[in-house]
Amino acid sequence: MVQGFSREPGTHGPVAAASPAGTRKITWWAATIAVGGFLFGFDTGVVSGALLYIRDDFGLNSFQQGSVVSVLLIGSVVGAMGAGKLADRWGRRRLLGAAGAVFLLGTAVAVFATGYGMLLAARIVLGLAVGTASALVPVYLSEISPTRIRGRLLTMNQLMITVGILVAYLVNLAFASGGDWRAMFACGAVPALVLVVAGRLLPESPQWLIEHGRPDEARRVIASVSDEATADRLVERVQRRIAEEGAKTSSSADGRSLWAPDVRPALVLGLTLAAVQQFGGINTIIYYAPTIIEQTGLSASNSIFYSVAIGAINLVMTLVAIKLVDRIGRRPMVLVSLAVMAVSVFLLGLAFVADLSSGLTLLFMVVYIAAFAGGLGPVFWTLIGEIFPPSVRAEGSSASTAVNWVSNFIVSLAFLPLANVLGQGETFWIFAGICALAFVFVTRFLPETRGRGPEEIESDLNRRFGREPDAPKTTRTH
Repeated sequence: MVQGFSREPGTHGPVAAASPAGTRKITWWAATIAVGGFLFGFDTGVVSGALLYIRDDFGLNSFQQGSVVSVLLIGSVVGAMGAGKLADRWGRRRLLGAAGAVFLLGTAVAVFATGYGMLLAARIVLGLAVGTASALVPVYLSEISPTRIRGRLLTMNQLMITVGILVAYLVNLAFASGGDWRAMFACGAVPALVLVVAGRLLPESPQWLIEHGRPDEARRVIASVSDEATADRLVERVQRRIAEEGAKTSSSADGRSLWAPDVRPALVLGLTLAAVQQFGGINTIIYYAPTIIEQTGLSASNSIFYSVAIGAINLVMTLVAIKLVDRIGRRPMVLVSLAVMAVSVFLLGLAFVADLSSGLTLLFMVVYIAAFAGGLGPVFWTLIGEIFPPSVRAEGSSASTAVNWVSNFIVSLAFLPLANVLGQGETFWIFAGICALAFVFVTRFLPETRGRGPEEIESDLNRRFGREPDAPKTTRTH
């Protein structure tokens, strides 16, 4: 289990008293480890352009095209589900470096694929790496984040996902004239190498170090961003807390788990948000943006060009979200995001049903992506680093990420066949209905987490789900 620093009042990480220079160092660590999010985004985006040429080279039908996209998600589910326990055993940094090495292997297999089967195998291997990284990055960021910039650092994961998507679109555009989809995949080796190096050079989470009997190493990491006295005080306090939690666990039959009554509301919320983030339809547009745009009458190369613009909007709105998340809070951002997503994806469906112009279709698509990137997209990753109690945070993040990938798999595999049966516009209307239902759910059950400590968040969650918790401990923010 993950324990320790996150029990400190008002913070989810060890460095509540970081100096300005220390804060800059933490931000650099966060940006570097979030290359794991970049790999998520790159592999999500690069297949959208590559698919236009793979389908001709390998003669793929619509199901096979969907499986090339979605089979990565099977590996991602496996990677995400195993990430929590492996990270508790081996450490966050080491496992993230291993994920980079696995990504290099999958990239090599994809580049040299000789047919449909080999390409599917490559995508599964890539998925193992991407799923592992996507589950671990929010945990690592949560454990190194001071409260006052916690939202900003946790949204770093989504920022790097959007950067990865945009870079993938640019790579697709660069190789579109020659249809060189192998070169498109090969470019993913660069960020994979960065993650391998980060796994060697960045510090391990101090929380994990203390949990595993290495307090001197944890003390050095904390002192590097604060001072020796602060490091000594925090390490001693955390060791006491771990001892207290160990005593509680030993006196309980099962210990605290994700299924404990007081943790269950966080689990329900995390899993629901994970599913909604995908069943709202975002990755059907990210994966199939060039294919969707091509169906409005534009050529394949023009479709890839416009998908770059979509990727740019995605990135810009994520940057806006990072600026706002620690100012206006998580809850209002998710609510506004879902409302605009519901309206815009409904209009996108109408554009196909009523055969509106390609310009209007692109407009509705851009508004939808802007709404997602400015709210639900980044804030989901922030929330799964905040809503789970510290003792089950890695397991909670792992479970939520696994559901996110399962939902991603179902939607991406079903989209093209469903669109062929119902019509593309009608399929987008299903996404609109899901966004509307999610708006109602969030209004009822999602508490605000900005500036709040773990115990206060847990107490509010239990009240919203109709379970009367014990009186929360007083928390403070920094």
